[in-house]
Amino acid sequence: MTANSPELQHVDEELALLKAAVDMVFDGQHPIEYYIEQLNDQVEAKRCKLKELESEWDAIEKPLQEKKANLEQSLFALYPEASGKLSRNREIELETESVLAEIKRREEELCKLPSDLEKQPKLAPRRSYIERVNEITKNSRKQDTDIQQILKDTRELQLESNTIQERLNRTYAIVDEKIFREAKKDPVVRQAYRLLTNIHESFEQITEKILTIDRTRREAADYETKLAFISARSLNMSKLQADLDVIRKENDPLDQCIHNN
Repeated sequence: MTANSPELQHVDEELALLKAAVDMVFDGQHPIEYYIEQLNDQVEAKRCKLKELESEWDAIEKPLQEKKANLEQSLFALYPEASGKLSRNREIELETESVLAEIKRREEELCKLPSDLEKQPKLAPRRSYIERVNEITKNSRKQDTDIQQILKDTRELQLESNTIQERLNRTYAIVDEKIFREAKKDPVVRQAYRLLTNIHESFEQITEKILTIDRTRREAADYETKLAFISARSLNMSKLQADLDVIRKENDPLDQCIHNN
């Protein structure tokens, strides 16, 4: 009963306030504004009384502080080591207050972290990132194999083209020599030789133009491939860096637990 008496007193005060509020509401003689004005007057009177008490306490506190300072000086004069202990106690009190404030701040952060964690987007498990890296590596190796095969086919085609070109040159040299000998004797053959020479020159020009166009197209295709490769590589590097950051964040709690143990 002794332990519950302050709680009972608090309940009685709340009950008295509720009764007074009910009486005010159901009072038909005075409006609500009348009671509000009375309450404001009481609050103002309490505020004035509080200011008076504060001024009285200031008047009492000042001589008490002076008396306390004098007693401390007398105590320090009698016991010099007490000064160091008192300073140490004050430092401990300040440190305790700082630690308590830090603990309170950390507790508030700890209470806030679960809600922040729920708001964060769900991350894919680490296995998915590893599978993605393996897939990228596999695709890169496949691309290297395809490139090597394309280079091999290109070399074979180049050798075949060179062989055909040499055969044509030899055939033209033989035909040119035979027709040139007959052109000295027969005018018709001479006319045919001129046509052969013109056709050969025309074909050489056409061949040169085709080679130039092919070279230009290959250079353009090479530049486009390099540009696409650079764009894809920068994109993949960005993705890999993001995945690596996520994996590191997942490993941080594990490293911390290992260091703590």
